[in-house]
Amino acid sequence: MVNTRSQTKMAENADLLALLADLKKGQEEMRKGQEEIKSQLQTHVDSQVGEIKDHVNICIEKIEEDVQGVKRDIGEVKGEVQRKIEEVKSEVQGKIEEEKGEVQRMIEEVKNKVQGKISDVEKRLSDLEIRPDNFPVSPLVMYSRPTAKSPTFDGQTSWTVLKTQFDVVSSAN
Repeated sequence: MVNTRSQTKMAENADLLALLADLKKGQEEMRKGQEEIKSQLQTHVDSQVGEIKDHVNICIEKIEEDVQGVKRDIGEVKGEVQRKIEEVKSEVQGKIEEEKGEVQRMIEEVKNKVQGKISDVEKRLSDLEIRPDNFPVSPLVMYSRPTAKSPTFDGQTSWTVLKTQFDVVSSAN
């Protein structure tokens, strides 16, 4: 059978329409596939974001625990340092008290020695005030006078002059 032009045109149009329908059907399937892939991607992204959030939260919790641990350690160290300071402070106070006692003891010793010396000096002074003037002075208090020396005999001076000089010097000494 012979097709006419219009029939051929219609057949071509029908083929085109069928092709267009197939194309639309393919586009619809593609759109559905894209939506499905988009949905899967969104689900995957959401699950990844959830996992990341969970991981971040776990890390934050660990960091917070570490911070609390460090704070506890700092508190312990601070307490230990404070305890050591108090220990050293009390030790220093004890040594200061010991030294203070030793200094007080030494001051008392010196005071007693000085008081003893003052008493001795006062006793000697009162003894000197009580002693009569004619009482001989002890040899410790006496001082030596300069001694005069008699001239030597040279043979030119007369014997009587030399004897007179000798008598004067001996009486002075």
